[in-house]
Amino acid sequence: MPRREPKDRLIVALDVETLGQAENLLDRLRDVVTTFKVGSQLFTSAGPQVVELVQKKGGRVFLDLKYHDIPSTVAGAVREAARLGVFMLTVHASGGLAMLKAGVEARGVLGKAAPILLAVTLLTSLDRAALQRELNVPLSVEGQALHLAQLARRARLDGCVASSHEARLLRNSLGQNWVIVTPGVRPAGAERGDHARVASPEAAVGAGADYIVVGRPILEAADPARAAAAIVEAIARS
Repeated sequence: MPRREPKDRLIVALDVETLGQAENLLDRLRDVVTTFKVGSQLFTSAGPQVVELVQKKGGRVFLDLKYHDIPSTVAGAVREAARLGVFMLTVHASGGLAMLKAGVEARGVLGKAAPILLAVTLLTSLDRAALQRELNVPLSVEGQALHLAQLARRARLDGCVASSHEARLLRNSLGQNWVIVTPGVRPAGAERGDHARVASPEAAVGAGADYIVVGRPILEAADPARAAAAIVEAIARS
């Protein structure tokens, strides 16, 4: 795995409503953070403008729209996302092998400049009870996450999104070159929010995460830059 600086391993989730709010956060965090997640809420509100804004401010974009549709539709979405120049983007592993392969082929439109393509395994809001009772999946959370990550590797994706609870298993099973992005990261004392599977920054990195995604503990802090800097320091110590 190539060496990454601690500040490059923190991804701040721009889970806000407007472009103006995003710009305010970017201005406050740009000296501490290099990568920002743009998810469904902000992209629905602001569209590609928010990607352009992050890039204009010198940041990299993790476009986390979790594409999940028939192969041709996902291929078209991935192709357009790649043309936006994003650093990473996501598709749902549960879309199946054909869909995943279509995404890989589509992002190749940019050749060596193509973004990192990640498969979302299981949302961090899910626990074993929800997996088995609501989704009728007999495997454990760890077993299902590994199954979906292995499917993504068969399709030649670059990595996956998974909680820290599965990260060690995935790292040991899929090797050092498999990129693992871990959401649901909370510093000590922070609220869990709607995440069922959470961990501290130190625990997530120690379990094998290449990147960690943090939203509310930074966005809602009195001093977002200081909160982000503390997490970067925690990554550096791990």
